Amino acid sequence: MPELPEVDALVDFLRPRLVGDFVTRADIAELSLLKTVDPSIDALAGLAITEVARRGRALVIRFDGLSLVCRFARMGWLNWHDTAPSGPTRMGKGPLGMRVTLASGAAFDLIEPGSKKNAAVSLVRDPSEVPALASLGTDALSLTVDELAAALSESTSRIKTVLEDQRIIAGLGNAYTDEILHSAKLSPFATAKTVDPQALHTAIHEVLDTARSRLIGLPPGKIKTAKKRGFSVHGRTGETCHVCGETIAEVSFADKSFQYCPGCQTGGRKLSDRRMDRLLK
Repeated sequence: MPELPEVDALVDFLRPRLVGDFVTRADIAELSLLKTVDPSIDALAGLAITEVARRGRALVIRFDGLSLVCRFARMGWLNWHDTAPSGPTRMGKGPLGMRVTLASGAAFDLIEPGSKKNAAVSLVRDPSEVPALASLGTDALSLTVDELAAALSESTSRIKTVLEDQRIIAGLGNAYTDEILHSAKLSPFATAKTVDPQALHTAIHEVLDTARSRLIGLPPGKIKTAKKRGFSVHGRTGETCHVCGETIAEVSFADKSFQYCPGCQTGGRKLSDRRMDRLLK
């Protein structure tokens, strides 16, 4: 799932290419992608793009009086075309969800490979009309130590759960919380209220700043690939931790998994993995 650093890099790529350009047409190729009906998506035709921004993990493209809010979900992303494809947009064919064609002759596609379609596009008069954006907590990049301390102080939830909760901290997901917890040498199962907020705050900024510096300046097609290359633990089950030399471990759930280093984070102990435990019985 694209998280804060990837969407920031996407915004950095798109802003100089989109702001000041005009939409000539917007075509929907996957009906489930569009979550709003009023205003109609046809209202974009003729409008100038005034800003490109990130809210949490969402891309927001602003027009005069309207905003196009794009939430990518796990597999969604954006493809850029310097020259708009000449063929027609066909409904329900492949990963294409929406194509926006511009007066400059360029175009961008919102895509989502796979059979599960969870990405979402909303055309609204104000981004706060999108419930997922209205409920966002403080952005991870602007979060202060005091705000983080307040969020952790009474929570008995696992720290990984708290970091991924968009109502508390906006912008993080499964991948970067793995990296942040590894940097902070914290168990993903640690109780939130026992965590040192200063150390965690430092780890959040170190991981995000490093990721953003690596990704900003890349075209959309290379951002996701570069993201994976920069991870220390996420997606690296069975590999050797570059910090301590221990083997990176995994905890699996029905719909996702996360990775951690027992040597760096849990005192050498393996965390309970109910799914794997059942397979070994």
